[in-house]
Amino acid sequence: MVTIADCRRVQTGWFLLQARALGGEVWTDGPLTWIDGPDGQNLMFPREMTTAAVVRGVERARDRGRPIVGAWLDPAVDPAPLAEAGFERGWAPWWMTADLSRPIGRPAPGVELQEDTADYRETDPTYRELLALTRLRPARAWYAAAYTRSRRFAGRAWSFLDGDLAGIFDMEVWEPFRRRGFGTGLLHAVCEAARAAGARHAVLNATPEGERLYSACGFTRVGDDITWWLHLSD
Repeated sequence: MVTIADCRRVQTGWFLLQARALGGEVWTDGPLTWIDGPDGQNLMFPREMTTAAVVRGVERARDRGRPIVGAWLDPAVDPAPLAEAGFERGWAPWWMTADLSRPIGRPAPGVELQEDTADYRETDPTYRELLALTRLRPARAWYAAAYTRSRRFAGRAWSFLDGDLAGIFDMEVWEPFRRRGFGTGLLHAVCEAARAAGARHAVLNATPEGERLYSACGFTRVGDDITWWLHLSD
């Protein structure tokens, strides 16, 4: 049975992989684990905190020029030190899981796995750097892109192998291309890649909008957490 603790472990593992493979930093400060990578600087699921320790992490983010600092939290943990350091309560990860013993989603024309891309050249040039994760060996991460018949870039998704769990991340279909089967096609592609590498279950955190798609593809909700955010540029 997949638990919320498993979901937290996979989320943390995904941030760790990005930081370690792409030149980020990981450090601990007592019970706090901070990860600074392509997704910014994040505090990952502390069991307890002090305001002083949180402030030290914020100062490190400020020194590194990070505009936003995130904190991922079990709702049972006292968030007062975050509030005292200026963080504001954010969105709630809705953890969902699915059994990979049967296919998730369905194949879709125009969805393909890639190890490099030129799709972000104009809109987000640094995103291409993330695809270095797909070239690690043994393979631990997979990226899928969706295209229309005219090769318009329609969406993307990632999966990441952590033990026998596959984390699904950064899945999105751009607004003009929704309800054409790309979402289920992307989900199928990255889940199948992870399943072939040994994953037995998939986990993800859903938004209210995404939950409808994931539920239709066999995912069930196992619990919620909460995020907190500090905008240093404000």
